[in-house]
Amino acid sequence: MVRKLNNFDEWIDYFRYWQDGIGLPQGDLRSFNFEAKFGDQDVPHIEFGHYKGQRKWPTVMHIPDQRIRDALLNLIVYQGDTEFASVEQQRNLLTHAPSDYDLLALMRVMTEEMRHGWQMSYLLCSHFGDEGKREAAKLLERRADEGERLLGSFNELVDNWLDFFTYTQFIDRDGKFQLTMLSTSAFDPLSRSMNPMLKEESFHLGTGNNGLIRIVKAGKMPPEVMQRFFYKWIPTAFDLFGTDNSSSAHWAYVWGLKGRYDERDNQGEPDKAKLNEYSRDLYRQEITKLVERLNMFIPERERWLRVPDTKFNRNIGVYAHQRYTVDGEPIDDVAKYQAYLKTVLPQPEHYQIVHDIEKEPGWIESKKADSLLK
Repeated sequence: MVRKLNNFDEWIDYFRYWQDGIGLPQGDLRSFNFEAKFGDQDVPHIEFGHYKGQRKWPTVMHIPDQRIRDALLNLIVYQGDTEFASVEQQRNLLTHAPSDYDLLALMRVMTEEMRHGWQMSYLLCSHFGDEGKREAAKLLERRADEGERLLGSFNELVDNWLDFFTYTQFIDRDGKFQLTMLSTSAFDPLSRSMNPMLKEESFHLGTGNNGLIRIVKAGKMPPEVMQRFFYKWIPTAFDLFGTDNSSSAHWAYVWGLKGRYDERDNQGEPDKAKLNEYSRDLYRQEITKLVERLNMFIPERERWLRVPDTKFNRNIGVYAHQRYTVDGEPIDDVAKYQAYLKTVLPQPEHYQIVHDIEKEPGWIESKKADSLLK
């Protein structure tokens, strides 16, 4: 049953109840002064699509079509859902951080994810009437642990610190792409929400990238084990870009709600039937370079880490539930494919290996907590 909210203050009370419900400890995570933040509007007019050149819409009342309003509501709901889900996924790591630095970094990531969810909920409650208040309440009622979050990545288990760094490297990087695409939105309150969120998101990406570099430089975690966790998370990140030949992405672009990742730099005419594929390809190019950088610290070439083919282990799009290897080669036999997955994805023994290694001193290169302040 969805709780009925009358205003944003009631949503704030419900937010505190959600924090209690997922077991967030008292302290800095709970005492943080959450607020909605809006940046300056870099471009006051609509930048692409059918309404290009018109003034950006300051309120929902200015949106010229109910279908556009509904699509906008949906975009905000999905973004908000990811923010609260990530906090639920990461909260169990608070009890066994490898260092004070990592604990503080985790708390900062979780706090900023909560603020991003707060921001989306503020937009829902302030601009979309009773329907927006209902959707804002539902953001706090779904649970990642129960598999209820709207997107697959956000129902996966974040079990250990290798999971966390891999998650923040690849899943939060998808978040950077999504926020950047929304930063050019025709809906002014949404586009102005993005710059503060992107500044905070950059720390999350850095946490993941630096964490993985620190792991490979320490040399205690076998690259073969790390690779399995890459194969766990990267296909779910590919899924986050949506279906191929997406009509939703097509209309979001036509209506000016969501641009391309490189919208302000790309003067070319978009292929509106393949917007999701375009973003997914740019994302794959970016993460491939990051993985290549990690390999600089792995001396044995045969143990180098890699990014899987976009066909592997997909749950969305034309390759959903198809049987492909990490190299994109088809496997016709169901039993052979299930056996193959056990050779590339983390199995219970690999989670145990990671837990055992994470108990050893020096498994990750150390960093001082005060370096977070620099």
